[in-house]
Amino acid sequence: MVNMQRISLILLMILLILGFFDRGRAQEQEVLPLPSQTVLVFELGGGITPATVDALDAAITLAESEASVCLLIELDTPGGLVDSMRSMVQRILSSRVPVVVWVGPGGARAASAGVFLVAASHVAAMSPQSTMGAASPVGMGGKEIESTIKTKVVNDLASLVRSLAESRNRNARWYEESVEDAVSITAQEAVMSGVVEYIASDSNDFMTQIAATGGIAFNGSRVPFEGANLKFKSFDPGFRHHVLSWLLQPQIAYLLLLGGIAGLFFEFTTPGAVFPGVFGGMCLLLGLYAMSVLPTNVAGVLLILFALILLVLEVYVTSFGMLGISALVALFFGSTILFSPGHGVSPLPLSLIASTVASVAILMGVCMVLIVKVQRSRSQGGTEAMTEEVATVRVWSSGRGRVFVRGESWKAAGPDSLRVGDRVRIVSVKGLTLSVELYETD
Repeated sequence: MVNMQRISLILLMILLILGFFDRGRAQEQEVLPLPSQTVLVFELGGGITPATVDALDAAITLAESEASVCLLIELDTPGGLVDSMRSMVQRILSSRVPVVVWVGPGGARAASAGVFLVAASHVAAMSPQSTMGAASPVGMGGKEIESTIKTKVVNDLASLVRSLAESRNRNARWYEESVEDAVSITAQEAVMSGVVEYIASDSNDFMTQIAATGGIAFNGSRVPFEGANLKFKSFDPGFRHHVLSWLLQPQIAYLLLLGGIAGLFFEFTTPGAVFPGVFGGMCLLLGLYAMSVLPTNVAGVLLILFALILLVLEVYVTSFGMLGISALVALFFGSTILFSPGHGVSPLPLSLIASTVASVAILMGVCMVLIVKVQRSRSQGGTEAMTEEVATVRVWSSGRGRVFVRGESWKAAGPDSLRVGDRVRIVSVKGLTLSVELYETD
């Protein structure tokens, strides 16, 4: 009996010892490697566009893959597109690493859409001389949006920013007022009001203050780190981002569209020049691409393209300038309504529209004067040389129209029976008008 008790005690001790070692091994498996001491820094300056969305996504993805302490966004923006802002907020909320925002350096601002990025961040700070606010949506030219539309847009954005601020334990009421009443705030006021957590002179100061409070609150726990041992790594979004950021500025897109129109008009007025046509075509395509991404008004784009058609017709149709004037009117109104209101797009200044329309008018006038001079010189010095040459009918009605010869479009008079596409022989030249007859081949 005693032997059985001893055996039982020995077995119990063995089981306890084995359990102890198993527990020790389990504890060793639960120990995670020390977190990275690297902070990825993303400088976000300028307007918020689809290019900015791609850059932020790439920055967060890199921070996640490198297990960075966090992604630090150095923010200085006047705002931008509402849809792009929403995409950026969604990416911040789904990030597997903390995203912190510092509005800086001194003199920087987080205006309009930038307010939402601050509200979505896990920790926020501002430099001493920075400002934040004025998140109300505006329409074209800074004008107020129509009452009904504005109410819907404001209520939608106010509910979004309120939910973001509440989720980060910030002053949700101020964030609502920034959307509803376009209020702004300084760094000192923001900290005192609970709008942001810190005032920081630079990124290093920002992270040091966070480290002193125990780290970053993230997904129900804290991400601790030592401020003295942090390494800051700059994120480079790449050449593509810089090109798209430049291209997707409303004013740049508009000027590209106008440059395309000017280049194509010059090509049609001076056939064979080649370079203006190639340059104009590239500008037009780039401008149309930017318009397809930006919240543009289709009617505005169509009016601008209609202006291009009228300018081309002015070269081939005798309208005594009416087609050219109509083109300028269409260009002006198309430019005015080009961008849809309520999407956070920087408006086109009236001065820019007026100056571009005036430039197109001057270019059109110069081209027409050059055409007339060239045709007069050729008609005066080369009348005999043009006689008997063969031309092609481009426009014809009631015995008059235009024919194409020597790479130029000429006024012509001849039989009523001629049709577009017919080949005609030049009989004589009277001033700037060619007398023609049907060219018959044997």
